[in-house]
Amino acid sequence: MLEVGIQGFAELTVTQKETATEQKSGTLQVFATPAMIALIEETAWKSVAKELEEGCASVGTSLNIRHLSATPVGMKVSCRTKLQEVDGRRLVFEVSVEDESGKVGEGIHERFIVQSEPFQRKADAKKTR
Repeated sequence: MLEVGIQGFAELTVTQKETATEQKSGTLQVFATPAMIALIEETAWKSVAKELEEGCASVGTSLNIRHLSATPVGMKVSCRTKLQEVDGRRLVFEVSVEDESGKVGEGIHERFIVQSEPFQRKADAKKTR
């Protein structure tokens, strides 16, 4: 059952793959904002996945994220999410990202609960238009 307060946690060690140069979001060898967003989304969806009805999934619909500090390759990054609001099928998460030196990101992430098969069919139908 989806209830306010559900928490998620994930961590990774920054590799070349997660850098701004590899993610095409800049020219520096630091943890890229798109990589941070991917970590946030993964942490959030996994935190609630077991609570969704069979045949349902959640999709990201909104991000309001601040990337506060750079993280070099080789440093560990962790993400924490907390479900702050459940409004029908809309889920709102408070998110926080830290490296070994402190906070590097924060914000709000929203997801929406969908029925997986109809959602996928509708998306795939775009190819035949």
